[in-house]
Amino acid sequence: MAKLMRAIGLMSGTSMDGIDVALIETDGADRANRGLSATYPYAEAFRQRLRAASGAAAGLAGRHERPGILAAVEAELTQLHAEAAERFFAAAGLAAAQIDVVGFHGHTVLHAPQRGLTVQLGDGAGLARRLSIDVVYDLRAADVAAGGQGAPLAPAYHGALMARQSKPVVIVNIGGVANVTWIGSSGELLAFDTGPGNALIDDWMRRRQGLARDDNGQLAATGRAHAEVVTGYLRHAYFGEPPPKSLDRDAFGLDPVAGLGDADGAATLTAFTVESIARAREHFPEQPRLWVVSGGGRRNKTLMAMLAGRVEAAVAPAEAAGVDGDAMEAEAWAYLAVRCLKGLPISFPGTTGAPAPLSGGVVARRAPSPQSSPSA
Repeated sequence: MAKLMRAIGLMSGTSMDGIDVALIETDGADRANRGLSATYPYAEAFRQRLRAASGAAAGLAGRHERPGILAAVEAELTQLHAEAAERFFAAAGLAAAQIDVVGFHGHTVLHAPQRGLTVQLGDGAGLARRLSIDVVYDLRAADVAAGGQGAPLAPAYHGALMARQSKPVVIVNIGGVANVTWIGSSGELLAFDTGPGNALIDDWMRRRQGLARDDNGQLAATGRAHAEVVTGYLRHAYFGEPPPKSLDRDAFGLDPVAGLGDADGAATLTAFTVESIARAREHFPEQPRLWVVSGGGRRNKTLMAMLAGRVEAAVAPAEAAGVDGDAMEAEAWAYLAVRCLKGLPISFPGTTGAPAPLSGGVVARRAPSPQSSPSA
């Protein structure tokens, strides 16, 4: 039996809410013992800087470029991740020496696989030195360099989580972008980004009401979804592409709903998110018995009710399937870090369009311990 490694995952998602930290013990295969998890929200001032950095990244030509604001935000982001990890260790009563590896997602500021480019801010080497733990980071780059989409990468972990679940089953992660992992009866994987998750709804709420999100879908529940606007959004070329495929957070804008009232805009954007997720069914080899929803979107009651009405199958929040919908992505990064250290694949033809199963990631080793001075 393969030895279990203790790993920490650090995730900063496209919703820009904060840093998720999760602990698992895993062999990088079919054993994944979930541990503690926590979320450390970003201050609004940092969210604004992070959004500005994402805008500034649009013109990048290489994944190591950090002009202007990008260098400063990367340094701050790394500092915040180090502080989050240290707070987590203190709360859990853990020491760095008890952790084998950290899986560090960083924050995606540009995802353009069609250009052979994906950029995640985060100084993995600096984090390894600060924490005195080996860090695996930049996990998407090798897949994109080989011609894959570089996303989603969590499906390898989803397969391990759903090993005992009746299949076919689908995990839907609704973060800033929504993605699905279809797991077949024999464990086969198909995964892709479906379209927007919370990103457009959050942007709308911020613009119109100065709020971070539509809590529980309360505003959308009072509005009317404009079908013609949803249809217009769905004419985007992305929806005609076969999977695997992936999407940048800012692939869609708010112009189509600009003339709507606050509630109707929220309802329309929620309906667009739901319809784009539901259309994923067209690509599944066999229809799932269950849709397991993770990410912040599962808390949006209006979105969940709309989704249940569209997919003609059971829809349940992650917790109902025995997993943590907040920690799942951070857990996945911990799991993937162990796979990277073992040279196991983290992406597959059916999940990213890679030409073959591929490992990846950059490994930053912890700072060596100081050598003792020789005796006099």
